[in-house]
Amino acid sequence: MKTIITAALFLFITSISFAQESGLKWHTDLNAAIKIAQKEKKPIMLFFTGSDWCGWCMKLQKEVFYTDEFKKWAKENVVLVDVDFPRNNKQTQATKDQNNLLQQQFSVRGYPTVWFVKPVKTKEGKFNLTQYGSTGYLAGGPENWINTAKGIIQEK
Repeated sequence: MKTIITAALFLFITSISFAQESGLKWHTDLNAAIKIAQKEKKPIMLFFTGSDWCGWCMKLQKEVFYTDEFKKWAKENVVLVDVDFPRNNKQTQATKDQNNLLQQQFSVRGYPTVWFVKPVKTKEGKFNLTQYGSTGYLAGGPENWINTAKGIIQEK
């Protein structure tokens, strides 16, 4: 029983530490992120992750997303959205539904996957997400990852 409680506590702390360590605002509500992206004229970065089980996702966070270089770049260039598929961390049904829809829409088959998109308003007043491109974990630290992200965003 102690082991289960300890493991649950570890997973809970790990999940909230991402938001705290990154020092950035990671949205979980795509509609809120779209409003900000429209207002600030920035693309959205969708981070598809398994926060409490995906080793490569944790590695990407540690080597890139928690660094000062990434934090500076992200604040200036993108609106961040955490599209999480945890095994143990709790989510609202609305978040689960949204994330499943995004996973299907972008044909995400593995984690981590990062998509850069631009919200485009339709005639009906809704938004479509225009795809710039995607990436995942890349060796080489924040400079290599950021340069790849810049290349994806600048292609459009």
